[in-house]
Amino acid sequence: MIKKEIKTNNAPAAIGPYSQAVEANGMLFFSGMLPIDPATADMVPGGIKEQTTQIFTNIKAVLAAAGVGIDNIVKTTVFLDDMSHFGGMNQVYAAQFSGIFPARSAFAVQTLPKNALVEIEVIAVR
Repeated sequence: MIKKEIKTNNAPAAIGPYSQAVEANGMLFFSGMLPIDPATADMVPGGIKEQTTQIFTNIKAVLAAAGVGIDNIVKTTVFLDDMSHFGGMNQVYAAQFSGIFPARSAFAVQTLPKNALVEIEVIAVR
């Protein structure tokens, strides 16, 4: 197996000992993406819709660095700080995809890094 790190300055840098994404055997495994603006390294202002939009901007930047696009995503995991945010997240999420939606899990966790409202990780294939 050959592993390759995927990274870009157009998405937030890792804030710990992990990679933005890793490719192995044609599969791309993303770390959880937070709603951080890579230009400022700050959390985007606003609520769940703004945060979800920024996360997908970050995801698309890492996908582009890998030479693939949003339609290459096959699985997502959505972490919410509260399930009351599910509807707003879901509106933004649904608008990101056309055709077949990726498989998805979504659940609430007690706290997310930097007190984000949402974090999303994805798996994509070439």
